[in-house]
Amino acid sequence: MTSYPSALLERAVGEVSRLPGIGQRTALRLVLHLLRQEESQTEALADSLVTLRRDVRYCRLCHNICDDELCDICANTSRDNSLVCVVENIQDVMAIENTQQYRGLYHVLGGIISPMEGVGPADLEIQSLVDRVGQGGVAEVILALSSTMEGDATGFYIYRRLQDSGVRVTVIARGVAQNDELQYTDEVTLGRALQGRIPFSTQ
Repeated sequence: MTSYPSALLERAVGEVSRLPGIGQRTALRLVLHLLRQEESQTEALADSLVTLRRDVRYCRLCHNICDDELCDICANTSRDNSLVCVVENIQDVMAIENTQQYRGLYHVLGGIISPMEGVGPADLEIQSLVDRVGQGGVAEVILALSSTMEGDATGFYIYRRLQDSGVRVTVIARGVAQNDELQYTDEVTLGRALQGRIPFSTQ
């Protein structure tokens, strides 16, 4: 067990180490780095995090993070609103946007179905997707979910919910390796997977 010379330092390290992928040693290095910076820099970091947590908004249409009622993508009239790409999280939106090969809209589920972690369909933005499709104007729903067992199960559940809607449901091509998370896929592979999407029922 690490012995800290200061209870304040120990508390700061403990809080930083709660972040995903940050162990005690990395947390200690980050905290000590902040201590070496100008006080104004540390205050700016703290203020940005508090402001983000307090004022962050989610797009009422696609659930992406935004500053207004609609995100910049949904508010962009040059986007094809007949295409809706369903993704697990906001990082996946950013990954697909980086390919510059998709001009439709998105729908962020906020996770995937995972019984082992206690996440069911009701915990995700699936009903809002069904409602969105039911309002008309959507011609195709693209399932761009991670090619894991949970991602596939989530895709199948959504496909069944939309099966009678008359909307075309497709899935990105398996240029994305099995068990890979979408946000870690390189842009070229992800772009090709989007272009080569196939009907969900034929996969």
